[in-house]
Amino acid sequence: MHKLFNLLAIAGFSLGATVGAQAADLAFSVGSTNDSTMTYRLGLQCDFGRNFTESSSGRLTGYWDTAYTYWQGDKTASNNSLSLTPVIVYEFAGETVKPYVEAGIGVALFSDTEVEDQDLGSSFQFEDRLGVGLRFNGQEVGLRAMHYSNAGFSSPNDGVESYSLHYALAF
Repeated sequence: MHKLFNLLAIAGFSLGATVGAQAADLAFSVGSTNDSTMTYRLGLQCDFGRNFTESSSGRLTGYWDTAYTYWQGDKTASNNSLSLTPVIVYEFAGETVKPYVEAGIGVALFSDTEVEDQDLGSSFQFEDRLGVGLRFNGQEVGLRAMHYSNAGFSSPNDGVESYSLHYALAF
């Protein structure tokens, strides 16, 4: 299991190095689950480098998100996860502030199969996300809802959700 965890970490950071010529953001977030587990996330967002469509009202684009999340349990042991997710973004037009909505489905690998009272059933999970936010001056602030589950590939499949506030800075 530790080998898979390490492989996902290497793949994620390799992706970041590979697309280094494209726009990238360093992202931080803090959140919570509905059973009071705190989540702390550090990630790298690498822009797709293209717009799928663009109009006077906005543009459809996206990015790759690779991240490490620390799940701080207060009832049971803490957990760690690594994730890799393609994210589609619709960014509304604006001169200095650009609102956006985002959605993505990717994969995550947890170091343990439990997060507090939730039994994930396996270390491999799918990561689904929905988010909203604002982009301005090379920065981004937003809210995200993220759901993790194994999609029924193993049992049990309790899944877990995290709701977070995030900040990203372009570099």
